[in-house]
Amino acid sequence: MDAAFLIGRIIVGLYYISSGARHFTHLNMMAGYAGSKGVPMPKISVPLSGLLLIIGGLSIGLGAYPLIGVIAVILFLLPTTFMMHNFWAVQDPMQKMSEMVNFTKNWALIGYTLMILAIPQPWVYSV
Repeated sequence: MDAAFLIGRIIVGLYYISSGARHFTHLNMMAGYAGSKGVPMPKISVPLSGLLLIIGGLSIGLGAYPLIGVIAVILFLLPTTFMMHNFWAVQDPMQKMSEMVNFTKNWALIGYTLMILAIPQPWVYSV
């Protein structure tokens, strides 16, 4: 089970790190989209949210300071879920469905992220 937990941590960590990196490599596109969704100061908000994802991904993946990683991921997911994936405000049925999928995916990620706080620390194979 220790190896499965390590593999899972690495997968989740890389997911958050790669998502966070895209906030920098696609900054203009993501800031434009975030601005269209009403995110304040998108040219600043997008890199800050990317930084939260990278911090969370490194923390969870490496098993270093998991509480910090959880806080970073939650600080990203809560506002993002409601601002970026507000399916209830979308008229187009296809776009509404897409936003609903992302909204519920983010809630699952929030649930998972909170659950990892219950795992006794230090985690096996942690930095």
